[in-house]
Amino acid sequence: MPEAVPRTVQHLGARFGAESLDRLWIFPPMIKGRRERGLVTASRLSADPEDERRILVTASYFGERTGKGLTFEISIDDQGIAPPDRFPRVMEGVVRRAGESLGEAREVVVGCDPDRWEEILDELGRELLDPELPPLRVEAEVLGEEEVHA
Repeated sequence: MPEAVPRTVQHLGARFGAESLDRLWIFPPMIKGRRERGLVTASRLSADPEDERRILVTASYFGERTGKGLTFEISIDDQGIAPPDRFPRVMEGVVRRAGESLGEAREVVVGCDPDRWEEILDELGRELLDPELPPLRVEAEVLGEEEVHA
């Protein structure tokens, strides 16, 4: 399911905004036949600009491709708050607790930068994103308005 990770990342951006996302950790998916489970974690800024700690968010997903199409479910949860320098150890702990099946996460720096966010979506493959979520939904709406005014 090549769409799974890009759509999970897209959901995080749509929910929290690129400006609040500091880093992502993308864990290798667990694939069994046409089913896939996976985990993407993120550190995001707290609502208080004076607070340098980050909120740990997990996005777990399940996807399955059948003869009827694609089924995709995602669950996004806040897990807690900690200083940003603790997150690498937290990710190591996630891997250790999951055993060998989870594998090492790939860390992706967003830096709360919308331009970097766009680069990440490009790297993941925009053609795999959910057309009903931003940025594709927003781009489609803008394009539609331009056509009306032309």
